[in-house]
Amino acid sequence: MYDICGVGHITLDKVVTPKLTKYMPGGTSYYFSNAICQMQLNYLLITSLGAGEMDAVADLQSLGIKVNAFESKHSVYFENIYAANDRRMQRVLQKADPFSKEQLNGIYATIFHLGPLLADDMSADFIKDLAKRGRVSLDVQGFLRTVENQKVILSDWAEKREILNCIDILKADDQEMQIITGCTDSREGASLLAEWGVKEVVITFGNKGSLIYTGGQFYDIPAFIPHHVSDETGCGDTYMAGYLSQRILGRGPQQAGEFAAAMAALKTETYGPFTGTPEDVYNFMSRQPGYDIPVASLV
Repeated sequence: MYDICGVGHITLDKVVTPKLTKYMPGGTSYYFSNAICQMQLNYLLITSLGAGEMDAVADLQSLGIKVNAFESKHSVYFENIYAANDRRMQRVLQKADPFSKEQLNGIYATIFHLGPLLADDMSADFIKDLAKRGRVSLDVQGFLRTVENQKVILSDWAEKREILNCIDILKADDQEMQIITGCTDSREGASLLAEWGVKEVVITFGNKGSLIYTGGQFYDIPAFIPHHVSDETGCGDTYMAGYLSQRILGRGPQQAGEFAAAMAALKTETYGPFTGTPEDVYNFMSRQPGYDIPVASLV
């Protein structure tokens, strides 16, 4: 029985900028796993990738992360091309095999955190099966991505009403929330998602903070300000690692959201995945002007 079980493909990412081209592992599961490994939880990652990218699994295992890795014919292969104005063109050069129920036979967790990268990564039956064995947390972004001629197209999610009824915790950014619900007002969107069955809605607004809706109550989470920004990749995954770890430890939505927001902001100060500790996050929070950490946070 695990506290949290993450499920998602590790990707091969090609990042092209006007100055250089880089190849690196990525994906929700990769950034989430790196961020959560210092959170004092019993964590397992279920992932799938091509044989040529298995070094990324070894890197995670070297950090003490438990990984069940399945070999896929290909890894998910994203190409991200950034122009001089920071506009991004994203293509999918390869897709991995979808996850199957058999890959999680005998696995139970308090929370299963799902990080699909593309719309067909996980079936409705796969998610329904996990919902019988633990609470399900979903980062919805992948279900809104379809691939046409290698280009990523954002579109509404045909199975949303069927699957959202199985979701305990849903994370979406404000654009994703609008695509799913048709609402431009975040509170209206969160309320509608709750009507569709989601128990806990997390909506992020980048450097403008985030909003949590659960139990009929809204929680406004402030943004935390980094000293400088080096790398914003994986911030949403880092946020959810902080949020879910704090909820598992018994923190309320406000405390958990503030910890998550601080953890995501701290991550932007260094390149690559988050590698800090809870103490690093609390120290970062304590340096925010006018912010007092509740004593309970330090227990």
